[in-house]
Amino acid sequence: MKLRVPAIAAGITAVLVGLAPGATASSTAPVQATDQDARHAKAVPSPEGGRPIFASGGVRCVLGFNVRRGDSYHFLTAGGCAKAGLKIYADPGLTVELGTVVSVMNVATALARYVDPGVERPGSVYLHPGSQDITAAGNAAVGQRVCRSSPTTGMRCGTVTAINQTVNFPEGSITGLTRTSVCAEPGDNPGAPYFIGTMAVGLGIAGSGNCSSGGTSYYQPISDVLSAFGVNVY
Repeated sequence: MKLRVPAIAAGITAVLVGLAPGATASSTAPVQATDQDARHAKAVPSPEGGRPIFASGGVRCVLGFNVRRGDSYHFLTAGGCAKAGLKIYADPGLTVELGTVVSVMNVATALARYVDPGVERPGSVYLHPGSQDITAAGNAAVGQRVCRSSPTTGMRCGTVTAINQTVNFPEGSITGLTRTSVCAEPGDNPGAPYFIGTMAVGLGIAGSGNCSSGGTSYYQPISDVLSAFGVNVY
């Protein structure tokens, strides 16, 4: 079984062989903007959780959650978008700038600040279709049902199977991750929001398998992310 994890510095996707902590990752091709992305470039949707976001070099990630620090609005993401100073766009043509990454934690998770104070910043997650308002943040326990939203495979749900897991990246290891039975395919996890109803629980980091036969995915607990960046969901 192969576990896909993002190699952050190069903005690519890496492959971790096996699910046991301590395995070693090797790099593969980057998650590229698709033809379908290009066709929708002229109709950029509202930047809510679960929507695709883009950066130079063909990098595509997922907007996790919109957050704020006082009167300053930001959004969370991960994967190839986790590079300080990187400009993030709402479209694959890189014509609609959303924000700039201002901080990175644990190799794979990023905080980006919106550049236009007038842009809509809904505190919700897109459900493919529909939306779920996010009003709180917390942790999920083993056995609890969680859902994930992604532009690749839409909304998928599963259960938490383990906590305090470790995944190794070329740039370093990430500890304290939560493992779930939520399926994952290439492009699903870099920044994807994991949630339980109105409560945010994590940002997607890595995954294995597929959504036809099943798989495994890992997320960074949202409480750690919010604490590190000093922000809150709304």
